[in-house]
Amino acid sequence: MIQMFLGVDWGFPGDLYILFALSTVVFFYGGWPFLTGAASELREKNPGMMTLIGLAITIAYGYSTIVVFGWEGDQLFWELATLVDIMLLGHWIEMRSIMGASNALEQLVKLMPNEAHRLNEKDEVEDVPVSELKSKDHVLIKPGEKIPVDGTIVDGNSAIDEAMLTGESVPVEKSTGDEVIGGSINKEGSLTVQVEKTGEESYLSKVITMVKEAQESKSKTQDLTNRAAKWLFYLALVAGFLTLFIWLLLGYSFDAALQRMVTVMVITCPHALGLAAPLVVAVSTAISAKNGLLIRNRGNFEEARNLNAVVFDKTGTLTKGEFGVTDVVPREGYSEEDVVYYAASLEQQSEHPIAAGIVNEAKEKVIHLGKIEEFQSITGKGIEGKVDGNKINAVSPGYVKSQNLVYDKDLFNQMSEEGKTVIFVLMNDTLIGMIALADMVRDTAKEAVARLRDKGIRSIMLTGDNKKVANWVAKQLGIDEVYAEVLPDDKANQVKKIQGKGCKVAMTGDGINDAPALATADLGIAIGAGTDVAMETADVVLVKSNPNDVVGLMDLSRKTYRKMVQNLWWATGYNIVAIPLAAGILAPIGIVLSPAVGAVLMSLSTVIVAINAQLLKA
Repeated sequence: MIQMFLGVDWGFPGDLYILFALSTVVFFYGGWPFLTGAASELREKNPGMMTLIGLAITIAYGYSTIVVFGWEGDQLFWELATLVDIMLLGHWIEMRSIMGASNALEQLVKLMPNEAHRLNEKDEVEDVPVSELKSKDHVLIKPGEKIPVDGTIVDGNSAIDEAMLTGESVPVEKSTGDEVIGGSINKEGSLTVQVEKTGEESYLSKVITMVKEAQESKSKTQDLTNRAAKWLFYLALVAGFLTLFIWLLLGYSFDAALQRMVTVMVITCPHALGLAAPLVVAVSTAISAKNGLLIRNRGNFEEARNLNAVVFDKTGTLTKGEFGVTDVVPREGYSEEDVVYYAASLEQQSEHPIAAGIVNEAKEKVIHLGKIEEFQSITGKGIEGKVDGNKINAVSPGYVKSQNLVYDKDLFNQMSEEGKTVIFVLMNDTLIGMIALADMVRDTAKEAVARLRDKGIRSIMLTGDNKKVANWVAKQLGIDEVYAEVLPDDKANQVKKIQGKGCKVAMTGDGINDAPALATADLGIAIGAGTDVAMETADVVLVKSNPNDVVGLMDLSRKTYRKMVQNLWWATGYNIVAIPLAAGILAPIGIVLSPAVGAVLMSLSTVIVAINAQLLKA
């Protein structure tokens, strides 16, 4: 074929046999995915793209083989090679765009520590693999360590960070008799925990099971390309055999009729159809990546255009997942700066999220912190130390009540109702002010909710946090539908309930506790600043952690689908013209397409599809 294009003749005796040998490698090695795919489709009685490609390459190879060994006609090895190459390229582009099968289950398993500090009968510590722990064993958990199993505290007090498991934004104070969850983090004190649940009974194992079930049960959207290929397969068969019979009826030789049939089969083969969707997806994926959207599941991304409900997790999604100061209420005789100065000076040595919020407030107000002495933590009550020679306490409401200190109860109750955490600051056992903190709402979240409302899409908040906090955040954002204090399995169930009302649901979250719901939703969207588990379970990852990108994602899905449909119309539409020409409809006036010209037409349609795909804009 190249010789024909260049107008030269490099033929030599036996060259067709070399061409046959090379083409046999192309057919069996390059075409193997299509041949096995066609066999699979035919077994399922659902012919599609693989069957159509398999039919075309088999006819091209079979016909060319008999030409090599004596049949009169032109071999189609050029068409065979280009067809296999272009279709493999299309599938490679497609697989690149959806690559990265979910590692969510592996990521979940990694959350659990490998070893535990087990206490033997003499209360001596021995490090053993977590798999060796049995029910009623006692394990020691040091400050900063992950809790290896579900259990009950038998000795010690500490704050436990369960944010990634339950969605509770504030570390939970726990003491003897309280339950702890494997995978959560012990923040402060040492704990002795009695093992209650191991293996498949543990909370994290149940989350793993839910994610697995949801992923396996997720409906697979039938690909538009495959549907088009299915009808094109039947069209190719009918057109091919019709051409053969008509040419035979018109009195032509079987050789001439067979060549017409093969030309029809080859020209029907979907070079352009095979690239129509993958090229658009590749361009769409590149555009989305530039805009901070990583598409992991192409099928579900395409369905984003049909969404009519978006479920948001609160902590880390609508909020930053970190505390910030919202109110500083000084007592008479003290300024806001005084209260922040003493509180931040005291809190600067604590790693507690609330302490970090107060210290950040001091930095923002450019308040230089004082030196702290005699610092000590009073578990469950607060912290104490000396600043500038004064005894300073940052304490909980419970401590203030136990000491019968006077404070503005109405204002305190109002701030508590808004879901804020209130810290009381004492100087020399005298109350000098209150500092209220809350999980800070993302600036972009309110805008995202408003834009979704304008598009007629429901915004729903689903959180493991308490109702007061959830309602306060929802009020700030303009979200009317709130489900609070929801456990991970309930999150997935709640998504199913919304789907049961006929809604196409997107779930946006960042924590381990969101993983089952992300896998259950029609579209799972993970916030990039979240956990690896959430990102591995999701269909799309928002790199910039910007809720506004949810709206951009839906717009891009709509544009991508529109461009894909345009390409599919062209890829199948050109057959309406090409097939009759290949069949010889213009033969009476001397116009007959050779298989070579058919290959050129196919290439032209592929170029048009590629150019159209490149015209996709964000």
